[in-house]
This record gives sequence, structure tokens and C-alpha cells, in this order.
Amino acid sequence: MANDIARNFAALGEEQAIRQTAEHIALFWDPRMKAAGFALLARADSGFSPEAGAALAQLAGEARDSAQG
Repeated sequence: MANDIARNFAALGEEQAIRQTAEHIALFWDPRMKAAGFALLARADSGFSPEAGAALAQLAGEARDSAQG
């Protein structure tokens, strides 16, 4: 699903596609979906497109930062 979201934003250019994909996931995915995406991201064979992977990595970093205080 993350790949589909990123593909929909591809016409905006890579940087904007990553930003918009991350925003969409942050707004509309429930915590379990995000956690599953983060776990899958850690695998070499995650299947995420570069843009979807970058969006999830950005969100995972933000989640780590907020958890640490």
C-alpha cells in the first residue's frame, strides 16, 4: 500500500513524493499498520519503492525521536 501511495505522488518529484507519502501514512495509517511497515522496512527484501521506503524511514525516525523524549 505504501508503494501505491508513493506512486500517486510521483508526478510531484521524488522529494515531494516522499514528503506527501509520509504525511499520508502519518495521517491515515493506524499504529499497527505503521509498526508493521517499520518492521518490514528493516528487511533487505521489504519490497518498498525508494520513495515509500524513504517515507517510512522518515516516520520511523520521528517515532524513535518522540519515544526518546
